[in-house]
Amino acid sequence: MLTEEVRNYLLTSVFNAAVRAGGAIMQIYKHRDDYDVTLKSDRTPITVADRAAHRTIREYLGQTRIPILSEEGREMGYDERCNWEMFWLVDPLDGTVEFIKGNNEFTVNIALMEDNRSVASVIYVPYLQKMYFAARGFGAFLKEHVAPDETAAYSAEGIMQGAGRLPFVALPKGRLRVAVSRSHQTAETAAHIDALRGRYPDLEVVEQGSSYKFCMLAEGSVNYYVRTTHTYEWDTAAGELILAEAGGVTRVLPDDAELKYNKENLQNPWFVCRGRGLDLD
Repeated sequence: MLTEEVRNYLLTSVFNAAVRAGGAIMQIYKHRDDYDVTLKSDRTPITVADRAAHRTIREYLGQTRIPILSEEGREMGYDERCNWEMFWLVDPLDGTVEFIKGNNEFTVNIALMEDNRSVASVIYVPYLQKMYFAARGFGAFLKEHVAPDETAAYSAEGIMQGAGRLPFVALPKGRLRVAVSRSHQTAETAAHIDALRGRYPDLEVVEQGSSYKFCMLAEGSVNYYVRTTHTYEWDTAAGELILAEAGGVTRVLPDDAELKYNKENLQNPWFVCRGRGLDLD
């Protein structure tokens, strides 16, 4: 279990790493049409911004001497990482498709994992200058007006100054606002929503890219999220903790189990998230 002193040090580290990565991303985003896009082994796109953010995070968090498992370093073998007691789980640019489209819906996701559970995490939305962060048992927070900065050096006190505890709002009882992926919807997604609509005829669907959907859940602006396409552990670890500390839950479909981390296969099963106070039973 992390002491408060260690938690503050590591939360400060991850906060600054994300802001610095956001700085690297935004420098490229301004001129994104000048850069090429390539495909990873799973046919998803990668840009120079992904690599620049990965490099920035690796260099900054390397000071902690805690190993890093990143989307851009996914080739690391299970034998090497299976006995890790603590590690950083990183998606340096979540929402690459949205980045390429130029719709501003991309994030930096970093989670500190202890015994394969997230104990501190951030989701940074560089275009919106919003930082969502949480520590297990400490709560979830939003700090706004956090400008991308490749030299960021926030203190623990500076991080908390002006930060608001999540959630901010609660939807009226009986109202369902469902977040779905903007770019990765399937027939199963539609069928799941149709089943919900039978009980909530006024259900509203909100399309959103990247892990920002977890942030909307934590804020309270949506109260349900369904994902029936492939995701990886780095897509969910940071957001799951932020949502949990804001009173929500994430569960696997169809058996209602918890997501597991640092598996041999890093792909997640399908899952749903429910915001604070939502009971569908």
